[in-house]
Amino acid sequence: MLIHTPIWFELGQHAQRLQATSLRLLFEHDSQRFQCFSVQAPEIFADFSKNLIDPEVWPVLMQLARQQGVEAKRDSMFRGESINSTEKRPVLHTALRCPKTQTSHPEVHQVLERMKIFCDQVRSGEWRGYDGQPITDIVNIGIGGSDLGPQMVCTALHLFGHSRLQMHFVSNVDGHDLSEVLSKVRPGSTLFIVASKTFTTEETLANARSARAWFLASGASQIEKHFVAVSTNEQEVRAFGIDPDRMFPFWDWVGGRYSLWSAIGLSIMLQIGPKQFDEFLAGAHAMDQHFAMAPLETNLPVIMGLLEVWGRNFLGYHSRSIAPYHHALRFFPSYLQQLDMESNGKRVARDGTVLPYQTGAVVWGQTGTNGQHAYFQLLHQGSDIIPVDFIACVQPRHDLLEQHEKLLANCMAQSQALAFGKTAEEVAHDMNAAGISREDVETLLPHRTFPGNRPSTVLLLSALTPRSLGALIALYEHKVMVCGAIWDINSFDQWGVELGKVLARRVQQMMQGEAIAMDASTQGLWNTIQTLKNKTS
Repeated sequence: MLIHTPIWFELGQHAQRLQATSLRLLFEHDSQRFQCFSVQAPEIFADFSKNLIDPEVWPVLMQLARQQGVEAKRDSMFRGESINSTEKRPVLHTALRCPKTQTSHPEVHQVLERMKIFCDQVRSGEWRGYDGQPITDIVNIGIGGSDLGPQMVCTALHLFGHSRLQMHFVSNVDGHDLSEVLSKVRPGSTLFIVASKTFTTEETLANARSARAWFLASGASQIEKHFVAVSTNEQEVRAFGIDPDRMFPFWDWVGGRYSLWSAIGLSIMLQIGPKQFDEFLAGAHAMDQHFAMAPLETNLPVIMGLLEVWGRNFLGYHSRSIAPYHHALRFFPSYLQQLDMESNGKRVARDGTVLPYQTGAVVWGQTGTNGQHAYFQLLHQGSDIIPVDFIACVQPRHDLLEQHEKLLANCMAQSQALAFGKTAEEVAHDMNAAGISREDVETLLPHRTFPGNRPSTVLLLSALTPRSLGALIALYEHKVMVCGAIWDINSFDQWGVELGKVLARRVQQMMQGEAIAMDASTQGLWNTIQTLKNKTS
């Protein structure tokens, strides 16, 4: 058992030692700290020097990775072995971005070529709707990995988008989501992408059927010109009314939260075009190669995974905040919530035994500088220590350079403030210099003191491009895999999402009048809903 190994015990001893010091002292005592704890990976420079580590604990963390077989498990993934043990399938999202000249999965590039031909037709205006109009609006209907990834990427790369095409995303079974989008588009110039691996996902099919009904009710015809599918289930696609020639497949070894590199990324390719989509894949592949070949000591996904385990299991950090200092990355924290929490939110080991240690942390966040005026108060002075990943781009894609300087200054300053804080002596000195009375100084001192010693990692991209975004996403994918390998959990299944779906069907049957026994709370809620409906009808 992991927690009974000498390395685990030794890391516990180091944690006690380091918690008795501070990041201020660590920087004061080591002039080379930044050089020692920063690394350049493809498209990304990482400064992790503001984490509570030192040259003594760092090699022990590397030993932990080796003891837990991170390298062997990584290699098994790249070889296509069935590392998703509960579903008995390989995990091969890396094959989706492997160049054609190197791939052992030619079917990936066959689908990519079909996607490229279709995207060129739509983007050029050759593909037209039933009444002869070119397509102006793309509506992606999916949920989970079929929505979060494409929406995040399309938002992040909107400046690379086609001038005529507007992208829309519908995922929530709440009809407000779909009706809002339908109010903005016209039947004759709208293309719907129905994205569902099985083509039986209830939320997705409910929205797709409503979209089809809206389309036909408008008097529109030739549904095959306006609906395409991303799926593996040709029978259901055909039954829906979509031409199987307009079904873009992917494979069971593509997990939903890892699927944006596949045909699920059709909306992305429609927006940025085939050439930029190739760049997107190339950035991810470069990070794959780095993860596969770089020594652990300079391997950024391994480093970030170890920092997560170190914080979660030895320093008591329960959550991590993601703070992208780029407006276009505003959906990135939400995307990482699914990637990380659905992957590593597990309480049992691969062999089914209940784990005696913590696994995945809560992931949350918001763009800077907005977050600074919202939740950063808790980060700086709250009772919990919450590590932060800051993400910033050196070059903007606008000409408001003074504002971009302010943005970068804020990013670096927040990382600095979290790490070093402001001591009572420093606060008192500043207040005395400002002429504040001695009585007020004593009253305000505890409120203006910042404890510091709060860790963060800064990730710098030269600019936000398809290539750098591909590398950034792949970095976090591999980081999640490293954590799972160390914790000995299966990061690639998601049984936890199934129970709610099953129960929702039972509750709906009850709501439709079937005699199905329910717990008192659920029955009471349904009774209250009926009462409120009657009052407002």
